Amino acid sequence: MRLLRNKGPFYIQVKNELKERIIKGVYPKNSLIPPEPELEKEFGVSKITIRKAVEQLAIEGYVEKHSGIGTKVLANRAVSKLSKGQGFSEYLLSTGYTLKKGNVTISKVDVSDHPVLSDHFEQECYCIERIYTLNDQPYIHFTHYIPNRFSLSLDPEMFKDSLYELLYEKGVYFNRFQDEFGVDTPNEKIAKLLKIDPKPLFQRTRFSYDINEQLIEYSIGYYNTDIHKYVVNLNV
Repeated sequence: MRLLRNKGPFYIQVKNELKERIIKGVYPKNSLIPPEPELEKEFGVSKITIRKAVEQLAIEGYVEKHSGIGTKVLANRAVSKLSKGQGFSEYLLSTGYTLKKGNVTISKVDVSDHPVLSDHFEQECYCIERIYTLNDQPYIHFTHYIPNRFSLSLDPEMFKDSLYELLYEKGVYFNRFQDEFGVDTPNEKIAKLLKIDPKPLFQRTRFSYDINEQLIEYSIGYYNTDIHKYVVNLNV
């Protein structure tokens, strides 16, 4: 693979190429990726560049280095964990809860007056809304805003599965997430979908960036913590 200087740091380009191979099954789960000298020769870069790329894959949860053995593939999803923390949905499933995706809608909205999106997106962007149920009770409402340039389908059926997987297929490379937490009262529409009276709810706001530090997803999630608290597990 030829690396290009105008495509960002070389270690990020190597990381993204290795990640794509992992996701596509070139390096299957539980297998070892090629050793450093082989990757150095293939990409034409230094050992330091390869190590930084592999370190990033490890931070995102795709691989794990084993001394004397090599680097093992741990996960092959388009978006893996970005730290050693357990994802909230993974936690719910591991403790016996049933978390399901419910109703999905997609539309185009004008964001020219939006306090955040007007600084990052064009005048219009995609707005994807979805409900998650916990043991068949409406639990989370997400609103995702995606730039218009990605040319998404307006068919809600296309978004029944992972949104991040779909964006990855569009050539979107997530580099980092920034999550902010607070409390806010959802509008009447969201409250109705969650089957509650409008009241303050736990809120998670997410900013997702690509390797060029461009905002490629902005989302707001409301959680009905009367059903279940938001839990963060960190492995040490």
